[in-house]
Amino acid sequence: MSRLLNKVAIITGAASNPGLGHAIAVRFAEEGAKLVLTDIDMVGLAAVEKELTAMGAEVLTMEQNVVDENRWQEVIDAAVERFGGLSVLVNNAGIALMRPISEYSTADYDLQMDVNIRSVFFGCKKAIPAMIASGGGSIVNMSSVAALRGIPGVSVYGIAKAGVQIFSKGIALEHAADGIRCNSLHPGLIDTNIQNDARRDNYDEFVKIGESVPWGRMGFPEEVANCVLFLASDEANYVTGTELVVDGGLMAK
Repeated sequence: MSRLLNKVAIITGAASNPGLGHAIAVRFAEEGAKLVLTDIDMVGLAAVEKELTAMGAEVLTMEQNVVDENRWQEVIDAAVERFGGLSVLVNNAGIALMRPISEYSTADYDLQMDVNIRSVFFGCKKAIPAMIASGGGSIVNMSSVAALRGIPGVSVYGIAKAGVQIFSKGIALEHAADGIRCNSLHPGLIDTNIQNDARRDNYDEFVKIGESVPWGRMGFPEEVANCVLFLASDEANYVTGTELVVDGGLMAK
């Protein structure tokens, strides 16, 4: 319980269980981080806070719509006031509208861009001054394998997630001298609560999708969380401006 000891971490989209934000929060808590967890789902967030507090973690939960720039500043300020600084930012909150481009409305497009890339811009912009004041830090921006290859029905989502990838590289170069690392993480097919409908409605198809992965199954949220933990920790001190793919070999096909 020491890889993130006394590091202050903000994790967005932390309420859903099972979900990536929840799994990341649990791993960070296990490694001694002081946590600021945000989401629009305050009921789910309260459950996560109770779980992590029982583990002995120091936790601050805040309601946050990640497309609200002013709220981002309030979250950063609260983290610094409560815990004395900011070491890690995990831009995890996201939304995926999966449908052919012919069925996409302008409102759908705007929503994908706002939640998946505009929020990352706000988060990085607001967090960087606090990280500089804290002596440096690590930013992990959640992207997707959809940023790396064309996938039917996921084109607009892929635009946003590809933006996250290249934006992370720019941040890494702009702030290397400040001791701030920035990387993107690219999950493949992960068995989160998003998959529950598919599991319930067409279990055979759900199994078939998992078997299409070279590793033979979908990934678990904890497997993604372990990789986020690595990027957030000092073990990745020489890792910046790159992408980490966590997909069971999917992109190697």
